[in-house]
Amino acid sequence: MDKVLVAYATKAGSTGEVAEVIGQVLCEGGAAVDVKPIREVIDVNGYSRVVVGSAVRMGSWLPEAVKFVEAHTAALETKPVAYFQVSSFLKEDTPEKRQEAATYLGAVRALVEPASVGLFAGKIDYSKLSFFDRTIAKMVGSEEGDWRDWDAIRAWASDLLTMGFAISA
Repeated sequence: MDKVLVAYATKAGSTGEVAEVIGQVLCEGGAAVDVKPIREVIDVNGYSRVVVGSAVRMGSWLPEAVKFVEAHTAALETKPVAYFQVSSFLKEDTPEKRQEAATYLGAVRALVEPASVGLFAGKIDYSKLSFFDRTIAKMVGSEEGDWRDWDAIRAWASDLLTMGFAISA
């Protein structure tokens, strides 16, 4: 069966919500899609295409997302792969900020070069953060807010359809 996996790592749920929208757009475009948290994915061999996403913390993908790509490198090298990341760093979406945000993909790009990359602003909701994360966020002056551009997220997912991510079962 030709299926697309959208696997994601999230701290407070925002990246999971983005993954769901990406999966919905791919599904509407004719793809058979599974959207799953990375911790629930055991094997990627049953998928013909894989989209991997992560929240960004301290300028890096979440460790479980990097470990996921490391663990599945051999299989991912044999199929189209796309990466997306979600970060409040891009709440001010400038070319300079996008260039810096692209460097956060370094660890996973060194393992498997993606066919496409989506860089998206995120959301900070203090009520969904652990005490430790909330304290750090406040200390560094991170404000609460939702800066996700749903039109940009849907447009990127639609672009994936033109790249062969719409092969249906």
